[in-house]
Amino acid sequence: MKPKPSFALLLALLWCLTALAETPHIDLTRTREKAKQALLFSKERGYNSRYCILIDMSLPSGVKRFMVWDFKKNNAITSGLVSHGCGRSPWSGEWSKDTPAFSNADGSHCTALGKYTVDARGYSAWGINIKYYLTGLESTNSNAYARQIVFHSWEKVSETEVYPNGTPEGWGCPAISNQTMKTVDALLKKQRKKVLMWVYN
Repeated sequence: MKPKPSFALLLALLWCLTALAETPHIDLTRTREKAKQALLFSKERGYNSRYCILIDMSLPSGVKRFMVWDFKKNNAITSGLVSHGCGRSPWSGEWSKDTPAFSNADGSHCTALGKYTVDARGYSAWGINIKYYLTGLESTNSNAYARQIVFHSWEKVSETEVYPNGTPEGWGCPAISNQTMKTVDALLKKQRKKVLMWVYN
């Protein structure tokens, strides 16, 4: 005779399935539409027409909302967690994991939405000591360079999804995990044309 599963086990299994079903994920249809727009923009400006970086800030910070998009494959080839700015809250907390504030103002400590170019590679005091300077291309992120908003890694950013928890928040820089940055850095170093980064909500 087979033993009957305990009630507690059934409840645990039901909780896991419910949590899995409720975890937000990238809307692939929406993402592909954004990628299509990004490719047109990149071609018009003479930027890289093979890859771009998409960051969907409409998703909670505990899920993978950072993507390196391959225009040729029409799919993400790398994805991961990415931080957003803490705003008026204390640095490195998870205060606005579901509802970040966005701003282009200096001293706001917020992430700025919009399109950027990923520019020169430099030394970072954070993560794996690599950063990429960013130039904001729109009125919503035109102060990025003056605000020292850069693309870097951060040891506080997890390699795996942590939802319903969030990713620690910085002062507005898009910061990713160390391992994800190693992958992205290896790709970026090979590109001759500027890569577009689009942070949208």
